[in-house]
Amino acid sequence: MKESEGRTRILPMTTYEAGDTLDHYRIEAVVAHSGMAVLYRATDIEAGRQVAIKVPLAEMEADPVLLERFKREQEIGITLDHPGVVKTFADEDRSRLYMVIEWVDGRLLRTILNEEKKLPTERAVKITLGICDALDYMHKRGIVHRDLKPENVMVFDDDEIKLIDFGIAMKEDARRLTFVNVSSLLGTPDYISPEQVKGGRGDQRSDIYSVGIMLYEMLTGTVPFAGPNPLAVMNARVLNDVKPPRELNSEISPELEEILFRALEREPRHRYATASEMMWDLEHQEQVGVEPRGERPVKVAGRKINRKVLHYAAMAFVPLFLFALMLLLARR
Repeated sequence: MKESEGRTRILPMTTYEAGDTLDHYRIEAVVAHSGMAVLYRATDIEAGRQVAIKVPLAEMEADPVLLERFKREQEIGITLDHPGVVKTFADEDRSRLYMVIEWVDGRLLRTILNEEKKLPTERAVKITLGICDALDYMHKRGIVHRDLKPENVMVFDDDEIKLIDFGIAMKEDARRLTFVNVSSLLGTPDYISPEQVKGGRGDQRSDIYSVGIMLYEMLTGTVPFAGPNPLAVMNARVLNDVKPPRELNSEISPELEEILFRALEREPRHRYATASEMMWDLEHQEQVGVEPRGERPVKVAGRKINRKVLHYAAMAFVPLFLFALMLLLARR
């Protein structure tokens, strides 16, 4: 609400302007819009600090599932207290539903990659170590981010990081929510894991896969899977191995390439089991053993079948699966 000529103006559900107040927060500017909320920069008048305020759209508040998702995001954020994770502030005395988040002045990793395309190896590794450290903290508390991408990593001048946006994060022991669209369920096509593409819930190894994609992009200037549309991108990661990154950047050592391969295994059981394992290898690359790679046969029902055979068989299955998934979600 805003005081004007001695009268109190009742503001629309999500529309605020510079100078308006929401409880003890003074709105400074609109920062971003999404399909579910508006993000504002604001000043906490009582504490004298800048914050970000996330206000859900009216459509979200009218949808029980989306409303529950917003509340879960807030609950998860409040439980986290780590220098590599943006802080969410608890405040029970509020006039309406909104989220108050720590304001950070860094730059998005996406902005840095757009400007520089690819990063020096040492810098890419340092940023990745920061991401892994934050993930290790989260994962030990049963929380999976599920939407890691350069747009959700804030980088500071010293290349320290903060993870942001827990919109589809999950507690591993929480009940599953049904979403109204595939992107909300799965995350972002360029960075999600193969098991998420197949409709799996995702766990900490899914986050590790996303970290591998980001490290690959930081080192090579491109993501390992591309296509004319999101379906093609998701299809590619289920069927294909990544292109060896050393073919795109000769400065990548065989050991660092091996770390990427281990993070980007299609089968979760073959990946790093924890973020701390990936951290250790990044910090001790000279001790990483390089495994021979190539066309590895897959054993099915006592027989060995070449991956190329499975490739063509799966090409027919994956689009059908995704179509069925979208149809199911549309009906709910």
